[in-house]
Amino acid sequence: MKYVIAGSGAVGGSIGAFLAKAGKDVVFLARNAHLKALQEKGITMKHTAKGDFTLHPVKAMRMEEYQDTPDVLFVCVKGYSLHEAAELIRRTAVSETIVIPVLNIFGTGERLQREFPELTVTDGCIYVAAHISAPGEITHGGDIFRVVYGLRPGQQAGEEQLKKLSQVKRDLDESGIYGDYTDQVKRDAFKKFTYVSPMAAAGEYFHAQAGAFQKEGEPRKTFIAMVKELQALAEAMELGLQADIVEANLKILADLSPEAGTSMQRDIARGNASEIEGLVYEVERLAADYGVDIPVYKRIMKELKARGLK
Repeated sequence: MKYVIAGSGAVGGSIGAFLAKAGKDVVFLARNAHLKALQEKGITMKHTAKGDFTLHPVKAMRMEEYQDTPDVLFVCVKGYSLHEAAELIRRTAVSETIVIPVLNIFGTGERLQREFPELTVTDGCIYVAAHISAPGEITHGGDIFRVVYGLRPGQQAGEEQLKKLSQVKRDLDESGIYGDYTDQVKRDAFKKFTYVSPMAAAGEYFHAQAGAFQKEGEPRKTFIAMVKELQALAEAMELGLQADIVEANLKILADLSPEAGTSMQRDIARGNASEIEGLVYEVERLAADYGVDIPVYKRIMKELKARGLK
């Protein structure tokens, strides 16, 4: 199958690199210095579960240059760049194309599906600790690497699309990525949100990386309280999360390098646009919709807004 990675940063680049290393047909879509490095030197992966490796050459181009028709399109852009991925989908996808968004923002797949009703757009998310350490170079901060994707309840797909969805899992597994092809994707995507949203919000609030949350103290207590508030929200949404979601998230945290941070923190530190709107402030809107009290989240959000983070 022909895989296209729309947004080949830390997340998309990691997916593409592991797939390409396993011999899959992958096109990396990127821009600026990162794209130039991919074209000239290939992609270098560091500290991964597969060790360090470099793939050269790789197929890499700007999103606007891609003219083929993908079998599978992984949407790995930041939330604020989703419109660019939508233009790519509109221009290149056909009815048999599978679109798998793995953004951190909950509900992205469902929103894209409304824009492209003729396509099969799954929901999805990813578990990986990674960052671009230099143009063309991605460094992992832990061994966890899992892509979760699937059809939403009631969503229909044709026979050809269902075959491709199953093939994606086989290809991911063969590449060293755990492909979690789930029939409860809304629940499972929100489960990921219960980790990444508190970690991003509390990480920025305390200006702290994973190490501060791995030991007892105020950051860890705050993280746990925020996870519990999201668990209450999940119950109101009738998503059926397991009772030990706090322990599950603490286990993810424990497996990270102490220096691991979130992409939202890195974007804010660089003065770039960030996903704070969808990752953090969206929780307030969801809580209001479902009548759930979130005092810790509100305290954190009030401070972040006071810092001018919009």
